[in-house]
Amino acid sequence: MCLLRAGHRKPTSIPEDEISKKLPKEILLRILSYLDVTSLCRCGQVSRYWNILALDGSNWQKINLFDFQRDIEGPVIENISLRCGGFLKYLCLRGCQSVGSQSIRTLAQYCHNIEHLDLAECKKITDVAIQPLSKYCAKLTAINLESCSQITDCSLKALSDGCPNLAEINVSWCNLITENGVEAIARGCHKVKKFSSKGCKQVNDRAVIALALFCPNIEVLNLHSCDSITDASVSKIAEKCINLKQLCVSKCCELTDQTLIALATYNHYLNTLENCKFLERMDLEECSLITDATLSNLAVGCPSLEKLTLSHCELITDEGIRQLAAGGCAAESLSVLELDNCPLITDATLEHLISCHNLQRIELYDCQLISRNAIRRLRNHLPNIKVHAYFAPVTPPPTTNGPRPRYCRCCEIL
Repeated sequence: MCLLRAGHRKPTSIPEDEISKKLPKEILLRILSYLDVTSLCRCGQVSRYWNILALDGSNWQKINLFDFQRDIEGPVIENISLRCGGFLKYLCLRGCQSVGSQSIRTLAQYCHNIEHLDLAECKKITDVAIQPLSKYCAKLTAINLESCSQITDCSLKALSDGCPNLAEINVSWCNLITENGVEAIARGCHKVKKFSSKGCKQVNDRAVIALALFCPNIEVLNLHSCDSITDASVSKIAEKCINLKQLCVSKCCELTDQTLIALATYNHYLNTLENCKFLERMDLEECSLITDATLSNLAVGCPSLEKLTLSHCELITDEGIRQLAAGGCAAESLSVLELDNCPLITDATLEHLISCHNLQRIELYDCQLISRNAIRRLRNHLPNIKVHAYFAPVTPPPTTNGPRPRYCRCCEIL
C-alpha cells in the first residue's frame, strides 16, 4: 500500500518513450484494469509513467483491502477516495479497525458512484459515517455493517432516506439496532433482496412483518438469534415473500410447526432452511431433484428429526444414507425412514442404518437393489424394527420348446 501513502518510494527510472511507443496508453490502462491492489502497486514502481497509469482512477473501480487490514489507516482511505473519485464502485474494508467515521465521510463526498461498501468489523464506525453516505451515495446497492457495534437506528433511518436502491443490508451483531431501524429500512428501501440481522436481540415481530409488507422481493433472510420472533412474523414473510430462497432462524426458540407449514405452502423456491434443531418431521416425497447433499445437511442441522420421507427421491444413494446415519438425528431420534422407490440404494444402505438404534419402521417398496439377506441382517441388529418391502416377481425366461404358458409368473402369484 506504499503508493497510496505520502512519501512513497520514488519509482525506478526506465525510458518511458519505449513503453509509450510500443503500447498506447489506452491499451496499458486496459491491461492494468485486470490487476489486484498489490499488483497495481508493484507496477506503479516500474517507472514514473507506469506510476501515473497504475494510479489512474479507472483502475480502481473495485478495491478489496481485507488482506491489508492491519496496515490500513484513515489517511489511506482518504487518499484512495481522492484518487478514485467517481470511478470507485466497490470497496471492502472488512476488518480495518483503524478506519474511522471521518474517512468514510471523505469517501462519500468524493466517490458518489459507490455501489458496494463492506465495513464489517470496522469498530470505529459510527452513525456520523453513514449520514454522508445517505447524502451523496444514492447509487449504493449493498452495505455491510456487521459487528459495527456503535451503529444505531439513526444509520438505518439515514440509509432509508437517501439510498432507495439498497438491495443488500447486513447489520448482524449491531446490538443497538431495534425494530424502529428495520422498519425504516423496509419503508424506504423496497428493493431489498438480502437482509441479515443475526444476533440483533431487539429485532422482533414488528420489524420482520415490516420487511414482509414493504420488501416482497426478499430472497435471503438471516434472523439467527433474533429470539423474540414468533410464527406470526415468519409466516408473514412466507406469505408475502414468495421468492424466498434462504432463511436462517437458528436459535429462534419461539417458532413452531406453523412456521414450517407456512414455508411449505408459499415458498416453493426455498432451498436453504438453516439449523432447524427442533424439526421432527420432513416429507420430501417425489422431490425428484433432492440429492445426498440434502441428507448431509439434515444430519448436521436437524438433530431432533424423527420421521423422514424420501419416497421417489430417485437421486438418493447409499452415500447419502451413510451421512444421515452418521449424524446426531439418526442415532438419537430417527424412528421412521421411508425409502420406497429409491432405485439407487443398495444393501449398503441397510448396513449404514444398523447404528440407528431407535429406528422402528423402514419402507423399502420397489427398492430393487435391496436383498432379503440384507433385511435379515438389519433385523438381527434391530429386532423390533418393522420392514415394509416388496420384491417384484422375477419374469421367467422365455421357453424355447413346448407350448406357451397360459399365465405369466405375476398372474400365477395373483
